[in-house]
Amino acid sequence: RPALAVHGGAGLADPAIRDAQRAGAGAALAAGWQVLHAGGSALDAVCVAVRILEDCPVFNAGTGSCLTADGRVEMDASVAEGTTLRAGAVALVTRTRHPVAIARGLLDRGGTVFLAGDAADAWAHAHGLAPCTQEDLITARQRELWARGRAGLNTGTVGAVAVDGRGHTAAATSTGGIMGKPSGRIGDSPVIGAGTCADDGLGAASATGEGEAILRLGLGRHALALLADGRDPAVAAVEAIAALERRTGGRGGLILVDPLGRIGSACNAPAMAWGWMRADRDAPAIGF
Repeated sequence: RPALAVHGGAGLADPAIRDAQRAGAGAALAAGWQVLHAGGSALDAVCVAVRILEDCPVFNAGTGSCLTADGRVEMDASVAEGTTLRAGAVALVTRTRHPVAIARGLLDRGGTVFLAGDAADAWAHAHGLAPCTQEDLITARQRELWARGRAGLNTGTVGAVAVDGRGHTAAATSTGGIMGKPSGRIGDSPVIGAGTCADDGLGAASATGEGEAILRLGLGRHALALLADGRDPAVAAVEAIAALERRTGGRGGLILVDPLGRIGSACNAPAMAWGWMRADRDAPAIGF
């Protein structure tokens, strides 16, 4: 350790944006790793990484989020740290560019963990996050996919997991949800224990994929429980995704890190952009 992994969502790969996704994942890894390499916290590293992914329009989070059935953006995000199990989460965000920043703000201030809808945006703006418009968030690519009903080309959700030099863990996840979803639908990404989970005694997890299935299994917590016997995260991630498919029939992906800095990932969808960096490497690894 330290170690950091990021993902750009599980789904069907779109060759037209693969290079841009690789570049975005690389930028997120570089920024998060800079935090860890300088002795910063896992919590800061995952938030920095996910915020960059939210700004990258080829990922389904922040700017570039997919659209609801009525053509709007409704975003979800959450952040968790493993020391005292603090967390923050938001859902149905429509007027703030970085949902992960709202989730981090809630975590830092304590008390309320989860806000949704107008209340989440109002809290963000009252605490110094700049408002934005729907048009600021909607890209031409997502508008075209929505008009053509091409939900299958969307990868969904971005996320990051990390352990720092002190052995503290953290995870962050952000998403625009599922293309064509009904307004008000909330998936797994803002739910602690499902889409995002961190526990210094076990590790940290960020999930992506079919939110309803991930919620039913509690994929994040399920995956961390598999680490309790010292299992390698590379093995635990595969076993957790196998359980997702076996128990729910769902498809998704997962990145894991344990307190030792070991990293794992698994995906039963056609593709998942992801990458990782660790103290014993000279350069990050990025792939699909």
